[in-house]
Formats: sequence, structure tokens, C-alpha cells
Amino acid sequence: MSDARKRGLKKRIILSSHAHKRILRYRLAKEEVFGAFRSPNGVFDGYGGRKIIHKFKGNYVLRVVYEEDDQVLIVTVYPSRRVRYAKE
Repeated sequence: MSDARKRGLKKRIILSSHAHKRILRYRLAKEEVFGAFRSPNGVFDGYGGRKIIHKFKGNYVLRVVYEEDDQVLIVTVYPSRRVRYAKE
């Protein structure tokens, strides 16, 4: 969680074209993606300074990869099997 989110400051959240394509491909609702950002089950460090949000849903985990500076750019989003990431 960023310092801004800890302080309750709101940042603009933008979907990359790739993330938008993934939402359509996996038939996800945008609200599901934004909801994961508002209420994550975990936030982990990714490559190149990116962050990865996990939101558990049944046997699956929704993974939201994002970059953050003065705004939040969601780079990609995809569901994965929960058992693959349960140890994080």
C-alpha cells in the first residue's frame, strides 16, 4: 500500500489498453478490478517497481499489476489458481 493510500488520499486509476483487453478476455467486471484495488487480500512487490494486488475469490486469485506515481496505472489483470499463490 502506498503512503498516499495509507493517508486516505485518492489517486486517479487508469487502465492500460492491455489491462482493458484482459478484462474483456477473462470476462471480468471493471468494478471487480477496482474493488480488488480498494480491498486487497495482499499487496506484493513485482518487477521494475511494480506492485501486485491479490484478491481471493473461491479457488482463484485475481492479480492486478500496477505502477504508481501521481496516478495509478493498472498494467494487467488476470485470474489464476489460488493454490499457485496461497503461500505469499
